[in-house]
Amino acid sequence: MLLYKNNQVVRSYWIALSDRPEGDKVREGDRRTPEGVYTLDYVKENSYYYRAFHISYPNLQDIEEARRLGVRPGGMIMVHGQPPSSGEYHETVQRSDWTNGCIAILNPEIDEFISLVDPGTPIEILP
Repeated sequence: MLLYKNNQVVRSYWIALSDRPEGDKVREGDRRTPEGVYTLDYVKENSYYYRAFHISYPNLQDIEEARRLGVRPGGMIMVHGQPPSSGEYHETVQRSDWTNGCIAILNPEIDEFISLVDPGTPIEILP
């Protein structure tokens, strides 16, 4: 994941996604990460995964697509840290895709990410 400021890359992060990382999120429970432009809208301090920054999924387009398909779009997609059982600096967790559709980075990195990114910042998730 690349973090930009003034059109310059200022930081990159090794990410973990789900075990089904290819393809856009369509419905709740599909273990996919949404693709498109969203907003990092608030920090969730009381997160199971250390700390987390909420992504504004689903947007209107996602809701319309889910409605068309007759499914629920899901929600609570985050950029978050590690699960509590992995330990604060457990880098081996990042070597595989393990989330339910969120974007995971290491705990020290989510601390840094939250300090560098303001709520309301756009995030573009590409395939």
